[in-house]
Amino acid sequence: MKRWLRQRADAIYERVLSREISGAPTHVAVIQDGNRRYARRRGGDAPEGHRAGAQTTERVLEWCQDVGVEELTLYAFSTENFERPDEENEELFDLLCEKLREFADADRVHENEVGIRAIGEIEMLPERVQEAVDYAERRTSDYDRFVLNIALAYGGRSRLLEAARDVATEVDAGELEPEEIDVETIERRLYDQPVRDVDLIIRTGGDERTSNFLPWHANGNEAAVFFCTPYWPEFSKADFLRGIRTYEHREESWRRTRARRALALLGALSDTELPEARSVVDRFRDSLPTGERPAEDEFPVGEDGDLEGEPIAD
Repeated sequence: MKRWLRQRADAIYERVLSREISGAPTHVAVIQDGNRRYARRRGGDAPEGHRAGAQTTERVLEWCQDVGVEELTLYAFSTENFERPDEENEELFDLLCEKLREFADADRVHENEVGIRAIGEIEMLPERVQEAVDYAERRTSDYDRFVLNIALAYGGRSRLLEAARDVATEVDAGELEPEEIDVETIERRLYDQPVRDVDLIIRTGGDERTSNFLPWHANGNEAAVFFCTPYWPEFSKADFLRGIRTYEHREESWRRTRARRALALLGALSDTELPEARSVVDRFRDSLPTGERPAEDEFPVGEDGDLEGEPIAD
């Protein structure tokens, strides 16, 4: 009876959350933590936890597509994970091979045009895993409606270090001028294919840290972060929707901050900067509480760029 009531309550909560959500992040990155702890709590071993977690991964992929997420990155195996017992890793590698090939052949993957990509130091993995990665990438290479990145043998700082070394080598060889180095210069050297900026990081299992995950694309984009206590195999759709809601609140807060800053600075800007500031106010006016919104004609900008009328007080 208690289980039925809990399921009923969870279903109602999911519907409430679904109604509260009006949009979705473009790129969600997930740290799937807690598989081993989940298994131990149930009296099993690590491979049982990893298999249970793989089922959650399949559900999350569907949930992302349902709400309009376009890219999902899963932190499946870090470079630090090589330090775990060999027998545990070998079983995990077998599971990765199985799931990569299963995903690559799944009808829903081809129907939804899901492109599967692996990011990380793939050459560090056993040959059978490398072959499974190659198979999945080749089978889905023509798809980009939805992108599924699987981070394997991944370390965020090591990727940045390698990119920096590549740039330094090209500068030293005279192939690249220092003043030509920009954001795109680094991004082209991080991964074989473009990765969108991360909008939301989700971490399960109770730890509140991002563990060196996609630092360039997440921290540089000031991604929203959602930490939750369920272990990865227990992660529910309600938890997922709570993460999306966290992203939306973060976006709303960011828009309000931009609008308030623009309003506060309008009176102090030079004539040449006023049109740009006015455009910021116009873009984010609706993000402000009703009482803070300036009227549309409150800050008209003349043809010469001068502000017509009195500036609003802070």
